[in-house]
Amino acid sequence: MTRQTVTEHKNHTTMKKTIFITGASTGMGQATARFFQQKGWRVIATMRDPGKDKELSLLENVTLLPLDVTDPGQIKSTVAQAIALHPVDVVFNNAGYGLIGVLESLSDEQIMRQLNTNLMGVIRVTQAFIPHFRERKSGVFISTTSMGGLLAFPLYSIYHAAKFGVQGWSESMSFELGLHNIRIKTVAPGAVLTDFLSRSLDKSSHPAYKELEDKLFAASESMLSQGVPPEKIAEVVYEAATDDKDQITYLATPDAKAAYERRLEIGAEASRKEIRQQILGS
Repeated sequence: MTRQTVTEHKNHTTMKKTIFITGASTGMGQATARFFQQKGWRVIATMRDPGKDKELSLLENVTLLPLDVTDPGQIKSTVAQAIALHPVDVVFNNAGYGLIGVLESLSDEQIMRQLNTNLMGVIRVTQAFIPHFRERKSGVFISTTSMGGLLAFPLYSIYHAAKFGVQGWSESMSFELGLHNIRIKTVAPGAVLTDFLSRSLDKSSHPAYKELEDKLFAASESMLSQGVPPEKIAEVVYEAATDDKDQITYLATPDAKAAYERRLEIGAEASRKEIRQQILGS
């Protein structure tokens, strides 16, 4: 290898960026890890049990680390381990799952697990990375919200509480992080072709709401069966990570865009009544 080639290699290595991803075992997290790896990035992909992975560990420049985002101690240790490996440029808070059921049917354990994963996990991982980004005077935080972080449907009240929470929190955080040239963004998909209903959904029921539940469970299955592949969401995450725009929300699927544009067009109250009419017929 000539001196010039060595120099070029060093420069290429120096320029290579790194993304840290939570919830990378399947679905959007895994697709995003693959997409960034193909774009020449280093990827630190985290999941609760890296030993079960059979795909990402085979890819060059992909490192797997264990992370349960409901464990504050593990968040701190895994973030420290990641930063020791490579300077991190982008954090993608993707770990999460769905919770569906009327509030009356949910246990306190179900409620707290949902909020601890989908809201507090995002907040804690972000908090752990802020000093690193602040020292570097750059960085991008991206969180998976949902069209369910912008408008609401029956039976998803606690899921919406978490996703609306991430959305509002991100907007507030943009002011303080902006002081240090750090961006914070959300990616809001609608229906995505993943195993959301089988692996990533906690479902509860109550006999007093059976008719509503039957309608919504069937509608959810139908909607998700027509969703976009997770690779499409990975493309939006990459756009948010690299466009350097001062923009919070990226609507990631056609149905999410249409639903949110309709809400803006007719207003929040009219939108709520329209959704009620469509779902409940009243």
